[in-house]
Amino acid sequence: MAGNRDRFSTFSTATRLKALGERTAAHVYRSQSRRQVRRSRLTGRAALLVLVLCTLVVALAYPMRQYVSQRSEIAQQQRDATDARERLEKLRDEKARWQDPAYAEQQARKHLHFLRPGEIGYIMNDPGTEAKEDRRTGQASSDRPWYSNVWDGVDKADRPGD
Repeated sequence: MAGNRDRFSTFSTATRLKALGERTAAHVYRSQSRRQVRRSRLTGRAALLVLVLCTLVVALAYPMRQYVSQRSEIAQQQRDATDARERLEKLRDEKARWQDPAYAEQQARKHLHFLRPGEIGYIMNDPGTEAKEDRRTGQASSDRPWYSNVWDGVDKADRPGD
């Protein structure tokens, strides 16, 4: 260490600064050349890779979106077709039941109050419906004239809630 001091002390300050500058310049030159080598090696390849990837993404984005939406539409159509098949099967079963004269007679007796000759039919009024009708009109339908009952029936038909 002492030898280095003696050697530098004999040189002038200008000589020492020049040596120091040369060492610093060499160090800076080496670090710049390393950066340039790295930058030049990655820049061209990376730019080309990014360009290719962006092109692929843009080229495939729309077809992939169409593919996914079409797959969901196909699945919905298949569900609709299955529902339609089930409904068709129920309607075929119902049609087969209506082909049976006993079922047709049963439905006519139930819904239309048909009777066989010699039978006596009874219709029971629900007390809850009579009370509602009395509240609405103010009097029983049998106590009113027939044309009032007809017009009330027309009014009821016009109201969607009844």
